[in-house]
Amino acid sequence: MIFISEIGMNYNGNFGLIYELIRQSKYAGANICKFQLGWRDKPNEINQLDLEKVNQIISWCDYFEVEPMFSLINKNSYDIFKKISLKKIKIASRSLKYDFDLVKTIVKENADKEIYISLGMWETDKLPFDNDHIKYLYCVSKYPTFPEDLKNFPKKFLENQFYGYSDHTIGIDTCLLAIARGAKVIEKHFTLDKSDTTIRDHALSASPEEFRQLVNIGKEIYKKILLGV
Repeated sequence: MIFISEIGMNYNGNFGLIYELIRQSKYAGANICKFQLGWRDKPNEINQLDLEKVNQIISWCDYFEVEPMFSLINKNSYDIFKKISLKKIKIASRSLKYDFDLVKTIVKENADKEIYISLGMWETDKLPFDNDHIKYLYCVSKYPTFPEDLKNFPKKFLENQFYGYSDHTIGIDTCLLAIARGAKVIEKHFTLDKSDTTIRDHALSASPEEFRQLVNIGKEIYKKILLGV
């Protein structure tokens, strides 16, 4: 099982807070801390990450022995990515819908990397790419996602070609359901304060204690699946 702490923009534009979010993610059991490159990154916006800041994030992740990963939203974000050395890439569903040419370039030029692609905005049954280095994540692009939005939630993830689940629900129960149905990767937003109203993502994020419960219970479920239970 892989558990991704989606820190995203939950640092509220306070770059120093990223260190604490990484630290708490690691203590909660995250394997990967994920950030967004190229989204709300204009001058005076909340998520201005240049190459220097990206390298600092990588350094902090290395210190806490958790793997860093970035969603690549636009060409500038990909240009930054090409100047660093990471093993994984995340493609957000919005990129798949609004900048498919960029996504095709990223997939073509990074056959040696593991690429996670969320399909929340993908509107056809046929998968966008047939490549061994791509792992697709089931996703509902609604923030937050409520129970009535989950009517098409996979009964068996792998049979539906979904390797994992990118979550936007409130709580951790849907993530645990995904594990029970075969998901091998769980991506869950992470916050230090769910009541923070700076951006909408805080409300649908896991607190450190919730994320810890998700990891601990999720691993137990996964172990039982491997035993054939």
